[in-house]
Amino acid sequence: MRTLLKIILKLFSIGIVFTMTMGIGLALYAATLLPGLPTIEEIREIPLNIPLRIYSSDKKLIGEYGNERRIPLALDQMPPLLIDAVLATEDDRFYHHTGVDFPGLARAAINNLLSRSRGQGASTITMQVARNFFLNPEKTYTRKLKEILLAFNMERALTKDEILELYLNKIFLGHRAYGFAAAAQVYYGEELLNLSLPEIAMLAGLPKAPSRDNPISNPERALQRRAYVLKRLHGLGRIDDLSLETASNAPMTARRHITSVDIQAPYVSEMARQLMYARFGEEVYQRGFNVTLTINSEYQAKANQALRKGLLDYDLRHGYKGPIDKIVLDDYLGIDFEGKLLKALDAFPSSKEILPAVVTQLDKNSFQSFSQRGETVTVSWKNMTWARQYLNANAIGPELTSAGEVVNVGDIVYVRELADGEWMLSQLPEVSGALVSLNPESGSILALSGGFDYYLSKFNRATQAARQPGSNIKPFIYSAALANGFTTSSLVSAAPIVVGDSLEGVWRPQNYSKKFFGPTPLRKALSLSLNLVSVRLVRAIGIDNTIDHLVGFGFDREQLPKNLSLALGSTSITPLNLASCFAVLANGGKRAPPFLIEKIEDAEGKLIELLPPPCENCEEDTVSRYGDEEPEIVLSMEPTVPQILDKKTSATSESGAVSESGEPGDGTPEDADSMRAISPQNAFLMQSLLKQVILSGTGRRALALNRTDLAGKTGTTNNFRDAWFSGFNPDVVTTVFVGFDEPAHLGRRESGASAALPIWIDFMGRVLQDFPEKPEVIPENITTRFVNSASGKITFADDPNGYSEYFLIGTEPSNMIESPGSEGDSSDNQSISESLF
Repeated sequence: MRTLLKIILKLFSIGIVFTMTMGIGLALYAATLLPGLPTIEEIREIPLNIPLRIYSSDKKLIGEYGNERRIPLALDQMPPLLIDAVLATEDDRFYHHTGVDFPGLARAAINNLLSRSRGQGASTITMQVARNFFLNPEKTYTRKLKEILLAFNMERALTKDEILELYLNKIFLGHRAYGFAAAAQVYYGEELLNLSLPEIAMLAGLPKAPSRDNPISNPERALQRRAYVLKRLHGLGRIDDLSLETASNAPMTARRHITSVDIQAPYVSEMARQLMYARFGEEVYQRGFNVTLTINSEYQAKANQALRKGLLDYDLRHGYKGPIDKIVLDDYLGIDFEGKLLKALDAFPSSKEILPAVVTQLDKNSFQSFSQRGETVTVSWKNMTWARQYLNANAIGPELTSAGEVVNVGDIVYVRELADGEWMLSQLPEVSGALVSLNPESGSILALSGGFDYYLSKFNRATQAARQPGSNIKPFIYSAALANGFTTSSLVSAAPIVVGDSLEGVWRPQNYSKKFFGPTPLRKALSLSLNLVSVRLVRAIGIDNTIDHLVGFGFDREQLPKNLSLALGSTSITPLNLASCFAVLANGGKRAPPFLIEKIEDAEGKLIELLPPPCENCEEDTVSRYGDEEPEIVLSMEPTVPQILDKKTSATSESGAVSESGEPGDGTPEDADSMRAISPQNAFLMQSLLKQVILSGTGRRALALNRTDLAGKTGTTNNFRDAWFSGFNPDVVTTVFVGFDEPAHLGRRESGASAALPIWIDFMGRVLQDFPEKPEVIPENITTRFVNSASGKITFADDPNGYSEYFLIGTEPSNMIESPGSEGDSSDNQSISESLF
């Protein structure tokens, strides 16, 4: 007995020595790990990776960017039942241990040794937070030791509530959801406080294996985890018997909810993302920036709708192009017939209400089809007869008499759902375009749409498509003429002209109608967009002078051709840049570079940066949120998105243009307003001329808006490759562009007036409801005279061809016609569209 006791004591002493040796060794090893671990200060400032969110000016969500979907909440904003469920499931001794649950850790270590695995970790919530923020997910004993050491440090640096709050906001819960508030949105599309007991239990069961056990990837396993959480809550007395039974029998309601934006503006959202990334780099997706744009959500929705409708209308005018593919329907019959059809249809893109569909049945006056949504839809005769124009052109026959002349069984076609619930034969238009709307005074972008559908083509035509503006350049040519001695009633010949060029050879520009006119007043010439008058104006002013003047509006000097084709818009410019140039005319001659970002806030709502619109006569000591220099978003002259600049870019006209009056304050170098491009008088006269375009010229369709304050100009390039309309009132300027991405013929009569102007009218009809007409303000040094519409001379009060014309004082006509009616209007009064040549 005594010998046995000695043996036991000896073994015990050996065990103590071994344990002490192991403990000392472990402590020394731990000491080597400590220098590489985060400090107390770093732990106190643990960041949460919160995505970038982009909002309209009226706080509607436009877009969200980031690898982690997260909605941080304070602990007191979390449902108490969720906290109970998480603690019951993950760490029921959380408020009683010092960061490490040693009994649980010992049990896990023994089990792992016996099973020769590393399956059990026994991590407390504190240890999980340490691992998620600072460590990699590898399962090694070294990482576990680091986890323990970090947990001790966290318990010293943070309170228990702070640690729990970090956990509830940080933990990964599957499908890019980080934190329980984000998971509530991903799986249920609800705020956390609105979840039911079974939904809370479902989420509380996710931390153990979120990728494997979530209700989308593995519903059966997720239900098992939910049952476990409910039993734990019941066992701890947090829920009663009835709640346990009801919640356990509740059906599965989880499904994946994609972040729901309030307004579709992907082109705008991507512009803002690029601007933010250019300034903040990768951290833009982690710091929780909330970016407010200048975009008005109602205007943006209307811009999307108007452009989309205009492009679809264009497509209808040019007829049906046939099925996108064909299948043999009999090959799909049998088991899972509809599933096979859906798989075939998935190969084709859709666009909102336009879906690919397989024609399954034909009647004389309709056809049935199976759509990509898995629905059977019927297209009636009236909703397919638009196809006859194309079919007739291909010698199918003079009249369509049955649906079988349009489609066949097995054809894969596009069908479009209409507002009344009916369906029509459709197709995805190949033509595209852009719409840009600005506040001319501030330069803020009110709405922008860069194409038919961002998800079909991410190419932003508003900022990246540098195209010829055609006759949209003529207002700026006429402004240069007014700045160089011409008046609104000056007569310029619209007769044939031959231009010789050593490089280009002989050029014979002509008017669109192929008709020629005699001497024509500038007012009438611009309203009818007479090409020959513009060419003669540039020749009279001089190409260099004209270029200098255009640069003042914002045209890129390097893009402006140094020949007479400049008069007809043979330069390249983006719709956003062109809208900015027209804004100068609407804004009394002052430039306001376009900007998109109104303000930037951090995740707590603190203002980080404010990007204000350009201000007039700013004080030099204005405090900037950027320190010494105040950035702004201005146009890049390259066909890309606007860039954030760190230095304020002057918009002073490179031409140093002086006003017609030559007085300081009207555009001379002495003018303190560096944003002025032309004088107020020049801008006013141009507004008057452009109003005439709408009253009696190529833009007269805009009379449908029943406004007297609208001014604008059509634009069509050679061979109808690009169609434009740019127009404005004192409050809004909007440019619409229509064209193919690879420049091609739009079709006969597809001018700016027929392809672009209807889109402009549709959009402005909504926007102008918010801007009542204002009385016309005539600047100083402007006078009126009653002149003859044909001769431009002062005429008698009873002259039937007389009208009141505006002049800069000192430029009004001094001559007068000899007698009433002696000089009539001899030119053709019909409105004429325009082309580049």
